[in-house]
Amino acid sequence: MRRKAVLMLLTAAGLFFINPATAQAGQLSLSLDGGIASSISLASNATEEDIEEALNIAVTTTYTGLCVAQVNDYVNIRSGPSQDYDVVGKLYANSVGTVEGYEDGWYQITSGNVTGYVSAEYVVIGTEAETLAEEVGTRMATVTTETLRVRTEATTESSILGLIPEGEELVVTDETDDFVQVSIEEGDGWVSKEYVSLSTEYVYAESKEEEEARLAKEEAERKAAQKAAAAATSSSSSSSTSVGSSSGSASGNAVVSYACQFVGNPYVYGGTSLTNGTDCSGFVMSVYAHFGVSLPHSSSAMRSVGYGVSLSDIQPGDIVCYSGHVGIYVGNNTIVHASTSSTGIKYTSPVTYKNVLAVRRIF
Repeated sequence: MRRKAVLMLLTAAGLFFINPATAQAGQLSLSLDGGIASSISLASNATEEDIEEALNIAVTTTYTGLCVAQVNDYVNIRSGPSQDYDVVGKLYANSVGTVEGYEDGWYQITSGNVTGYVSAEYVVIGTEAETLAEEVGTRMATVTTETLRVRTEATTESSILGLIPEGEELVVTDETDDFVQVSIEEGDGWVSKEYVSLSTEYVYAESKEEEEARLAKEEAERKAAQKAAAAATSSSSSSSTSVGSSSGSASGNAVVSYACQFVGNPYVYGGTSLTNGTDCSGFVMSVYAHFGVSLPHSSSAMRSVGYGVSLSDIQPGDIVCYSGHVGIYVGNNTIVHASTSSTGIKYTSPVTYKNVLAVRRIF
């Protein structure tokens, strides 16, 4: 009965299973999900406490690999292995961490700047975690040259698809030994690895202190932007456009009305003039400058301005960020943006014509 109880306990932990055929006197042969084997010594009269301690040692010494959160929104990270302990942070859906140990049905993990305990039912480990990590991680290429020429083929001899400034972060869609394929507004093109720095972005846990600081910063930025917009909004046209929406804030709709006046004007790489020519980030930057809001001239940097909202909660005036591109949401599943040199400033629908990396709200 004791051996049966051990089998059930370990299986319920979702971590090891016992192979009875290899279990000998005083020994239990365990297999970790992912094919990593371990063997621990247990007396025939081992208590549940003995089993938990042996299991924790096995996890710590045998598996210290990735774990990936599988939750709808987030799961609390606690200071100890039960719900009685204080919350020290949040592990968001598909965020990644490292397993440090196991105790009483809880994994001790480190993710970002947070170390604590998460119930084992909310994370996966082993080969499943490794597979998921590849899916939830985003391979990024950061431009390290003044002007990156994105080409149609994986060779420096092919035609130029588009130009990207230094510091921009682009989503990698394919990779060879010497080149990576990246996503830009003109399509997917190739760049030499010599001119980019490659990394993989993951979502990590957020500590209570980090969450509080982020929320305070977002609230301060929101109040400052609303104050700056108050005077500008009264002097801006509030008439609706053919693609606009009456939903959302008055300030957001004022941004839309102002931005839509420039549809049809030219796209110019590196430009900021709404009439004579601008690129995508220059367009968003100049529109918001009219309302007293200072934004960076970088589509990547705009992924951090204001505060984030979900795509399902998007409102007119929100900034929509893509790989190497950015636009302003005008309503009715449409953005206005400085697209390419061949199209200039235009409307595009649907918003998800390309993968959306972030939606940021200023007002």
